[in-house]
Amino acid sequence: MSKENILVIDDESTMRRLIRLYLDDSYDVVEAMDGFEALNKMKTSIYDLIILDIMMPGIDGWEVCNKIRETDTVTPILMLTARSDVSDRVHGLTIGADDYLGKPFEPEELLARVHALLRRSATTSTSSSGENEYMIFDALKIGIENRQVFVQAQEVVFTPKEFDLLFALANHPSRVFTREILLDQIWVVDEVLDVRTVDTHIKNIREKLKKAGLSYNPIKTVWGVGYKFNPNEDSK
Repeated sequence: MSKENILVIDDESTMRRLIRLYLDDSYDVVEAMDGFEALNKMKTSIYDLIILDIMMPGIDGWEVCNKIRETDTVTPILMLTARSDVSDRVHGLTIGADDYLGKPFEPEELLARVHALLRRSATTSTSSSGENEYMIFDALKIGIENRQVFVQAQEVVFTPKEFDLLFALANHPSRVFTREILLDQIWVVDEVLDVRTVDTHIKNIREKLKKAGLSYNPIKTVWGVGYKFNPNEDSK
């Protein structure tokens, strides 16, 4: 059985070697010394996971993440940062990162996060080939197996965590979810995340659906508590 491919993008050779040391037994690790090399490698190869440092010269991790997400909304991205600012984490998640890991880190934590992201990605891939079954709410259609979302006939592309949030809310339309519960359900691996992470993803979901032509807000804010799914236009 072939190993999964992981692209490690970091300008520090010591950090790349350290990550390779931790992952080499279980995965095929490919290194890129900067964003330019990484983007070139991605033109000719497909990777199962990307580990991306933020602070790099020339083209930083933010821009690399943006460029990847222009053409690839599926491959999980684990961002590395030596900074602890919550705003940095929220920004990364906004532009399409799936998880964060602060430097320095323990090898067990890196392995756990990599495994969790790959497992989630594999589940998504398997579901995409299954029978198409949808939850339908007026003009909004959410694919249970293929993880596709449509407004009328237009597909709306979400990141994996944006879809997971929308699905969790739509699957229990009568329930009010606190931000803390959504964090626990969607971000499987234990990590220090601010509840604003949920707010950022909810904002992205609303904006994408509105841009696609959905005439009502499908996610209600329950002030002082959290969020609740809004199943139809009549209750907007």
